[in-house]
Amino acid sequence: MSEHTVAIVGTGPDPSNPTVKGFAMGYRHAEAYTNHDDCRLVGCADIVPENAVAFADAFDIPDDGIFESYEKMLDALEPDIVSVTVPPAIHADIVVGCARRDVEAIHCEKPMATEWADARRMVQECHRRDVQLTFNRQRRFGRPFTEAKRLLDAGEIGELRRVEIGWGDFYDTGAHTVDLAGMFNDDRPAEWVIAGLDYRDEDVRFGVHQENQMWAQWRYTNGVYGMASTEPEAEFVGAALLLRGTEGIIRIDATDGPMLELERGGTKTEIDVGGETMHHTGAEEGRYGSEFHDRAVAEIVDSLETGAESTISGRIGLNTTEILFAGYESVRRRGRVDLPLDIDDNPLTSMVDSGAIVPEPAPEEAEQ
Repeated sequence: MSEHTVAIVGTGPDPSNPTVKGFAMGYRHAEAYTNHDDCRLVGCADIVPENAVAFADAFDIPDDGIFESYEKMLDALEPDIVSVTVPPAIHADIVVGCARRDVEAIHCEKPMATEWADARRMVQECHRRDVQLTFNRQRRFGRPFTEAKRLLDAGEIGELRRVEIGWGDFYDTGAHTVDLAGMFNDDRPAEWVIAGLDYRDEDVRFGVHQENQMWAQWRYTNGVYGMASTEPEAEFVGAALLLRGTEGIIRIDATDGPMLELERGGTKTEIDVGGETMHHTGAEEGRYGSEFHDRAVAEIVDSLETGAESTISGRIGLNTTEILFAGYESVRRRGRVDLPLDIDDNPLTSMVDSGAIVPEPAPEEAEQ
């Protein structure tokens, strides 16, 4: 083992008051690094100086480790690992900028990007420069999901036939849920996507339009299907995630009933996940994040030291991001989209900008 120096790009505002304009994910990343014996925080950068100063104070970063410019920070400190926790619209430029300054590993927040071309650009540039690129799809490390995967791999529900999603939205939460669907299917890519959406009320999160309701179906290259039915009709699935096999069902839920349940042969069995939920471990008093973030950092450090590809790598992340943008493209084309995806933009944004979709302005803007 060796010590890895770490810097954070995008500290964010006050973490006690997160909003869709700033979620302060840098604090969660930094906390996870400080909890790892082989990592040392050496710097932070934020275009809002007071945010960077407050962050540095929280994590004992010295004054000479505080920057407004991430480029100047990288040139001065030469960190081994950089976490990029800025809004998704500028992920690509900063990730590429970090890769071109020869950092060893970049750990970036999700969603990957606001446009399909930017998602590909990040992965291609890091691959070309032999820079490890990962995205913070930390829910892969939660016990409700790892235990469900263990049951699936053990053959408890036979052969997997379909993964159904009834949790959250398609673009933002979907960066986790569609990713988990891929994990359950051994990270195979999809071969086609068909979808429909409703966007009557304007919803802009982290600088990008977010549909109000989405239905999507896709098929992976091995014939397994994925399906998402987002709010307000999540009850259609009856669970946050549901794995249907030839001999049974695995149900992962967040509200009513057990967190993880195995149904086979007419019998339902609650599976112990040690008090963990879909979002955290249940033991985060006084923390910015959770042990899920700790586990994500532990894996990226291990991958950096062993050379093994991380399960949250950028390459694997493209499988999820392609499904998300292909879902929006299916709406634009009014038909099924066969993959690989042959666009560069974000189809939902383009449809709003062109007037093809005209949502009602958000209430606070309509009153101005």
